[in-house]
Amino acid sequence: MNRYYFDHSATTPVHPEVAQAMLEVMLGPGGNPSSIHAFGRAAKQLVTRSRDTIAAALGCKSSELIFTSGGTESDNAALIGAALAMRKQGRSHIVTSAIEHHAVLHTCEWLEGEGFRLTVVPVDEFGRVSPEAVEAAIGPDTGLISIMHGNNEVGTLQPIEQIGEIAHEHGALLHVDAVQSFGTVAYKLSDMPVDLMSFSAHKINGPQGVGALYIKTGTPFVPLQHGGSQEKKRRAGTENVPGIVGFAKAVDICVNERKNKQLLMDKLRTVWVESLKQELGESAFVLNGHPQQKLPHIVNISFLGVDTEKMLMNLDMAGIAASSGSACTSGSLERSHVLKAMRLGDERLLSAVRFSFGLGNTEEEVADAARKTAAIVKRIRK
Repeated sequence: MNRYYFDHSATTPVHPEVAQAMLEVMLGPGGNPSSIHAFGRAAKQLVTRSRDTIAAALGCKSSELIFTSGGTESDNAALIGAALAMRKQGRSHIVTSAIEHHAVLHTCEWLEGEGFRLTVVPVDEFGRVSPEAVEAAIGPDTGLISIMHGNNEVGTLQPIEQIGEIAHEHGALLHVDAVQSFGTVAYKLSDMPVDLMSFSAHKINGPQGVGALYIKTGTPFVPLQHGGSQEKKRRAGTENVPGIVGFAKAVDICVNERKNKQLLMDKLRTVWVESLKQELGESAFVLNGHPQQKLPHIVNISFLGVDTEKMLMNLDMAGIAASSGSACTSGSLERSHVLKAMRLGDERLLSAVRFSFGLGNTEEEVADAARKTAAIVKRIRK
């Protein structure tokens, strides 16, 4: 049976060149980057070179990047570190949106329990945040605003430049979760009104367990981890040298192949949707998310009348890996908080499936999988 991996938003396969770069480090002599001997200096050089590569791709200073264990830690460090720092300035209000990743939402809720004031702004039916809604939520005590760039469930892109300008006009910091958009969207952070931005390697064909956090020079920040002077005392702990090298290699590949990747993802998305239309008819399903302001590799579809959980089980048995875009709790799906925030009707909410494409997917297999998916939909409806 052919197997199709259409869950790249969850994690991506490691690029062969990334694996090779990491293997060379892991099979090498080793060395702690904090050690002063030759082995330590060599490891430090690998970390420094990797940081320079990623910073160049992001258009920021190398000193503005710290390495983390992934997107969740980057989000937590940004939110807690900036919130604690801004509270010292008398600003203990946080603004975020209803469609953020749980790494942001749950952290904001934890901060609320620690005495911070939290405002969660709504989104429209396309999952887009209104800059006006963000501005309306800002008060004299607002210190931090956190809005993701590209949504991980429906792919909708947010107007972070406008929101960043509004934040700065009111003296607040802007954190952006760019975990899902990095690798597809080009950034020049030195020209953007963004103070903190989170990234993760495993979303761009890099290794799991490594990420980065951009902290613009001068941004108030209190570190979460203590115990060493690594990352300029902003994140204590021995650096994951093989992971960091792999991350940099993945970023290097992303920069060189971004335009081709965007064209391919657009094509795969088109083939997927058009194939389903041919097999099922246009009225048999609905696309969720913004029709224009979107990431090219994510397609969230409601197969009307077909329960999400039943659909995912049948897809899996047919060798097709997809997702509901939400967490699995005790063997049953937790309905998407993103789709709920978009105020979609139950018919769409309870039948939504996320397909996300990437490295290794071809037009031929997408068309073939679409036919199998349509057959499953027809069978369930009968």
